[in-house]
Amino acid sequence: MNIEHLKENGIDIAVVSGEGMIISDTQSALDLAMTVKYETGAERIVIDKNVICEDFFILSTGMAGEILQKFMNYQVKVAIYGDYSHYTSKPLKDFIYESNHGKDFFFVATKEEAVQKLTGTQ
Repeated sequence: MNIEHLKENGIDIAVVSGEGMIISDTQSALDLAMTVKYETGAERIVIDKNVICEDFFILSTGMAGEILQKFMNYQVKVAIYGDYSHYTSKPLKDFIYESNHGKDFFFVATKEEAVQKLTGTQ
């Protein structure tokens, strides 16, 4: 796992990427958030979609909702970047739409967009 620490407009942001699965369930997502907070002090995290298991994107598993709730409980804001074009699920598209209109959880195409969403400079 790679954690890159950025400071944009005075806001600490951690960018998480790597080879292989980093988020495979709710506990691994929480572990990631706590590791990032401990190592960087950042409460805003940019995550490469490729390090998240596909079950996250199947809403019927409940994983996305559980992870979102954990992040909100611990006051962690997250932007996930990657390609979502191959997903056809209407509930997932609705979830992404609603998340992108909130303040805490975003789905965007690029790392740069993710940083902008978390700093409010979009």
